[in-house]
Amino acid sequence: MMMVMIAYNEAIDDEVMEVLEGCALKNYTKIKGAFGRGATSGTHLGDDIWPGRNNILYAACQDNEAKQLVSCVKEMRKKLGREGIKAFVWSLHEIT
Repeated sequence: MMMVMIAYNEAIDDEVMEVLEGCALKNYTKIKGAFGRGATSGTHLGDDIWPGRNNILYAACQDNEAKQLVSCVKEMRKKLGREGIKAFVWSLHEIT
């Protein structure tokens, strides 16, 4: 299994959720209103000086699903440019 973490500008939340649905991933954890700074997307601190916030979405999925999701995020990056979206993937070991 893999864990995919997607960090993105809150302004594109609807688009990200559509991509997730298109990948047929139904299980995820979303953290809304995260603060941060990206090299291409700029600073988002949710205040008057640095407006905007980020959302973070975690999806635990099979390897092939992770590859598909990352591919979709890459396509979004091409279309959205500076709006800011990145995906990170790591191996996941389930502990029961």
